[in-house]
Amino acid sequence: MQQQYDLWIGGQWQQASQYETLYNPYNGEALTRIGQGSPTDAERAIEAAHSAFASYSLMSAFQRSEILYRVAEIFGRRREELAAVIALEAAKPLKAARAEIVRTIETYRFAAEAAKSVTGEQIAMDAAEGGQGRIGFTVRLPLGVVTAITPFNFPFNLVAHKVGPALAAGNTIVLKPAEQTPISSLLLADIFTEAGLPPGVLNIVTGKGAELGEVLTSHPLVKKVSFTGSHAVGEIILRRAGLRRTTLELGSNAALIVDKGTDVDAIIDRCVSGAFGYNGQVCISLQRILVHQSLYSRFVERFAAAAFKLVIGSPLEENTDITSLISDKAAERIALWVEEAVTAGASVVTGGQLSRDKEKGNNIYTPTVLTDVPHSAKVWTEEVFGPVAVIQSFGDLPEAIREVNASRYGLMAGVYTPDINSAFMAARQLEAGGVVINDIPTFRVDHMPYGGAKDSGKGTEGVSYAIQEMTQLKLISFNLS
Repeated sequence: MQQQYDLWIGGQWQQASQYETLYNPYNGEALTRIGQGSPTDAERAIEAAHSAFASYSLMSAFQRSEILYRVAEIFGRRREELAAVIALEAAKPLKAARAEIVRTIETYRFAAEAAKSVTGEQIAMDAAEGGQGRIGFTVRLPLGVVTAITPFNFPFNLVAHKVGPALAAGNTIVLKPAEQTPISSLLLADIFTEAGLPPGVLNIVTGKGAELGEVLTSHPLVKKVSFTGSHAVGEIILRRAGLRRTTLELGSNAALIVDKGTDVDAIIDRCVSGAFGYNGQVCISLQRILVHQSLYSRFVERFAAAAFKLVIGSPLEENTDITSLISDKAAERIALWVEEAVTAGASVVTGGQLSRDKEKGNNIYTPTVLTDVPHSAKVWTEEVFGPVAVIQSFGDLPEAIREVNASRYGLMAGVYTPDINSAFMAARQLEAGGVVINDIPTFRVDHMPYGGAKDSGKGTEGVSYAIQEMTQLKLISFNLS
């Protein structure tokens, strides 16, 4: 790993005015020094992207596709090295980091395929009175400069979900990665250069969101903003962005309904992986579990026992399931929320302990299962973004649906049921961007549409759907009479 990383602007490494040391969240070791971009640096990156757009937007779909295929190929060759980077800077368990690299490769391949399918359609102009003698059709054109602001939890794959579609559509991009996970994004500079991407098409500015955010979201040359992060920051971005295009993937509070007749033993391992994978630091991590009263006791017992057996350790160890949370702040918030729930009457079935190694600087929160949680508690109403699952019972399916829908969030929901009518009822009535039948809400493949309802955001990701959000539909009409 390099001793220092600069900013990537206009196809060149450019020094920042200041640098900060990046530390490993698990052992506190210094990893490298990261350039801290200024608003002026962000403006220069946007201008570089704007200059590159004139020629890149005219590049053939075949050429754009080939570049993205080569990116996927390079990721495949370097997969072990890149997985280790995730484990070091994000403290993601190595087996989860490897899975992320596999998904990242697939995402860039989907983008390469989609680059060849950015098409419009013919319009039957003569279907309207007065439309005779006319031919009409639509085309999709790139917007221009896209800015992407990404979170720490999937530092390669969530970046790919913004960079891949933007480049496939013919846009140029300025990427601002999360402050804790900049290395994975900065490595893209060499990867895309090796793949043949022209200078200035991809620009990477690292630093603090509070300092860079306004320029990245309100600069007049920016045509589209794509953000994944908290609801509070998303609201700020929306106000700054004004009428320009925005995609905002915000908070979640993913729920699962386990209906009567479900085979509890068959789903426990899957549910535990959904709740505690990467310490629950996943946008659609399984947080609320509503279990039919006939299955409730058995489910709680089996779920808690499986959670207790998860392996806690270093992210670089092959069998680790649970490791350090991303920051002191995150650990303190999670511990406070659990304590609040317990004070209000909740029961801790397992977990509920924060282990802090001051020498290493890590924060490990044991996998936690709560029952009897008041619905006023934050662990029920807000996004925990940590290894905490809340379980409650319900009497009938309409009751469970009402409980799930009472949340202000609605990104993904899951339902286990052996009854087809119940499945369709839940699919229709659950207020979420996606409903997964007979699986957990944490399920995602990278070409499916992915976006939230209510306070979970606006716009849709999933490669081909993101391309639609990153292009302008234009009508062309010929008068032949």
